[in-house]
Amino acid sequence: MSERAGEMTAATAFAGMRRVAPVVFRAGCPDCRGRFELAASALRLAIGASSRTTFYSFTCPDCGAVVRKPAGERIVELLTGGGVSTLRLHSTV
Repeated sequence: MSERAGEMTAATAFAGMRRVAPVVFRAGCPDCRGRFELAASALRLAIGASSRTTFYSFTCPDCGAVVRKPAGERIVELLTGGGVSTLRLHSTV
């Protein structure tokens, strides 16, 4: 089977691509002071209408505490770009 002009097969499109290392994020627990790396799947991001309602959360792998931290614009950009699950909060007013 030959490719038509301007069309490309999936094999051709992905030829030369290398395996990409998974993204990890450094985090710390305010309860036990543990420092660790978390995969994107271990974090959740909630984007609200204001900086007070925009945050990320995770469960500390050392002590099990649920940690919630504020997320400014740069943190939101890094987390979304790294594949973290995002929930957009909408106002009911």
